[in-house]
Amino acid sequence: MNVLVVDDESNIRKTMMMFFELRHHKVTTVSNARDALIEAGLQIFDLAFVDLRLGTESGLDLVSALVSAAPWLKIVVMTAYASVDTAVEAMKRGASDYLPKPFMPDQLKIVVERLASIRMLEQRITLLQDDLNRNEPDVSLSSSHPAMQRVIELARQVSSSDAVVMLRGPSGTGKTMLARLIHRWSHRSGKPFGVISCPSLNPELLESELFGHVKGAFTGALRDNPGRVASCEGGTLFLDEIGDLPLSIQSKLLRFLQEREYERVGDQRTRKANVRIIAATNADLESAVASGRFREDLYYRLNVIQITLPSLAERPGDIEAIAGNMLAFFNAHNHKAIQGFTPEVLHIFRNYGWPGNIRELRNVVERAVILCTAPFIGQELLPETMVTLLQPQIKIGDREKLETIEELHIRRVLASVSSMHEAAEVLGIDKATLWRKRKQYGL
Repeated sequence: MNVLVVDDESNIRKTMMMFFELRHHKVTTVSNARDALIEAGLQIFDLAFVDLRLGTESGLDLVSALVSAAPWLKIVVMTAYASVDTAVEAMKRGASDYLPKPFMPDQLKIVVERLASIRMLEQRITLLQDDLNRNEPDVSLSSSHPAMQRVIELARQVSSSDAVVMLRGPSGTGKTMLARLIHRWSHRSGKPFGVISCPSLNPELLESELFGHVKGAFTGALRDNPGRVASCEGGTLFLDEIGDLPLSIQSKLLRFLQEREYERVGDQRTRKANVRIIAATNADLESAVASGRFREDLYYRLNVIQITLPSLAERPGDIEAIAGNMLAFFNAHNHKAIQGFTPEVLHIFRNYGWPGNIRELRNVVERAVILCTAPFIGQELLPETMVTLLQPQIKIGDREKLETIEELHIRRVLASVSSMHEAAEVLGIDKATLWRKRKQYGL
């Protein structure tokens, strides 16, 4: 944890610094309320120990100010003048615990372990809530494709480090999910994971979203915004489509990568943050560097470890497993129990080009699950364009059997309507006949 100690006695500060450093916590010590608030503005602390009497200042007032600045902060009030009244007042102002002086290391150890477990539990709840709110199935880690196997193995290897990772590959290949997995496998897994899509905001808003801003920094800045860098303290920040990052922000990102320092928009104070960066792009960054649209020094700083994801069409043997994983996910989300896909659908999945990669497959499966009323998803639930691309282009008058033309026509009608009743009306037959035709042609 990152711990703040506020005490006007130097011996107490030294003793507590030694205690926390021996247990591998990061600790900052100050002697007064002013310095404490400055440090709280520059760093994200998990735990604070505040002396009740700081010379002529009141530690209780500092407790209120710290809680206002960092609501998640766990604060322990320390005092040699312990009383029930001061303990109650400290709790009212937001303190989490009360430690009378003098205290023994074992007493301090018990308090720290209890509050550390609470802080970790809160962070895990936040992460789980983010996962519940995320409407995305997890990417499958099993693959029969050698290139994808190498991707997964390399991702596992780099997860144990803090190195910057660059994910490359066509749009929709699962770069965001792979970034989440790298975070989940890392020692940062208990800390936040944030995502910023670089093309989604104009340069001014993107800088504010990334580094934060202070109230009044620009029109519409009605309150302070800590920014994603601060909110991901100790965790991972994923910058999607980094090739679209404006030049005006590239220099600031480079400085953060090199020095871990930044300033909020409208604020001159330099802040520090311990955040791992994972970037992704489907653009040709080398060409962008050559044309001056992307800084060469930032390119090399981001490209420490590069992982390139293959397109979905390159790994047809994985499609059935990925689709099955998505089916299970959307079954649960839509309270359905669809058992699988028909052989015809799986044949189409394996032979289709998937220009949108895994994202397109996700949309196809989600749509089919929503519309499906049968135990298995048939090709009538697939987008018409997808089915048409894989069908022979037969025209009226071609030298084809009548049943071949009939099958093709029924397939196209089924793909263009929303119900069996509507399909029967379009074809001019009753539903019983349509049912027999579907069974005949395996539709």
